[in-house]
Parts: sequence; C-alpha cells; structure tokens
Amino acid sequence: MGQTVLYLIRHGQTKWNLEKRMQGHKDSPLTKVGISQAQKLSYRLMNEKVDLIYSSESKRAYDTAKIIQHNRNIPINTMKELKEIHMGKWEGMNQTDIINKYPETWENFWNNPSVYIPTDEGESYEELKARVIPSIQEIINLNQGKSIVIVTHRITLKVIMSHFMSQNICDICENPDIESASLSKIHIENEVPKILLYGDISHYK
Repeated sequence: MGQTVLYLIRHGQTKWNLEKRMQGHKDSPLTKVGISQAQKLSYRLMNEKVDLIYSSESKRAYDTAKIIQHNRNIPINTMKELKEIHMGKWEGMNQTDIINKYPETWENFWNNPSVYIPTDEGESYEELKARVIPSIQEIINLNQGKSIVIVTHRITLKVIMSHFMSQNICDICENPDIESASLSKIHIENEVPKILLYGDISHYK
C-alpha cells in the first residue's frame, strides 16, 4: 500500500491567543500574524504532495486549512472530532482570571494532565483522547498510501503526538509546546509511525 504521510498543523495565531483568552470549542478570528504564519506554511508545503486536507470544524482551523490549500485542487473535509479540548467555563476567559479563580486546576491542566478535572462541562485529557485518536486512525485507514494534512489545535495535537510516541497522558507535559501554524510530520509504513518533525516553525523565518 505504500507509505502514508501525515502533516499535522496547528491553526495560526488568533485574536484570543493575543488577548490570552482560552478558546476550546469557542472561536476567534486569525490575526494578521496568524494569516502570515499560515501563508508561510503554505509556501513551505507548496511542493509537497498533498492528496487531501482534514480540518477541525472550528473556523480558525478551517481558515488556516484554506490558506494552506491555496489555489491547489485539494479537498478539505471538516471533522468535529478534531476540535480543541472542551474547556467548559474557561472558554472566553482571560488566563489571569482563570489562574486567580482555579489555580490548582490550571496547574493540573498544563502540568498534571492525568489528574486534571475540567470545570463545568469541559473534557478531560482522557475524554479528548477517546474522541480524537479513533478519528485519526479512521483518517489513516481510509487514506492508506496518501499524504494528508490535518489542521487542528494545540492540546488536541499534544494528545495526537503523544499517541504516536506511545506515551501515557501523564507524559504529555514533558513534550515541547506546539506553536501556532507549526508543522509536525509523521510517516506510517506497515502500521509503524515514524515522527520526522514535531511542532516545527522553521518556516517563520
């Protein structure tokens, strides 16, 4: 069947990223910087073979996917399963306010993911993993031997990458952060994944 290639991408910088507000399932538009980041990544991928694009349903991810698509005839499929972790009451809140009101939960969110308990109707890391990993596997199974761009979100990508690294949820915080419009690349052959890039932003330069 040949080698399957995944290009895993976080959306470009958004208005709420700048304002240090948590987004989750809520949304805010890409900034001029975010659009520029996505354009630079699009140029980087212009000579790469891309068969199709999958994007989170969130507009910030879809807009990033459209920029990466550029004028190439590549289909974009949206999937709700690729959305960011649901953050409950935190969505739309400023980070400083969250830290003041939920200091222990905030600490666990970033540094102790296995014991993080979300506020209100939010998702745990395990719930996010149960949502997103089967969908990633479905994408791979449906597109054996193809090159696939997947545009999603920071925490979702951390969970996806930890899966391919055969890590437990508790190990996620040990990995590098995933910046806006960064590129991770995975080759899969005979069901064995090989990580070639993790959160690379060399196209920023």
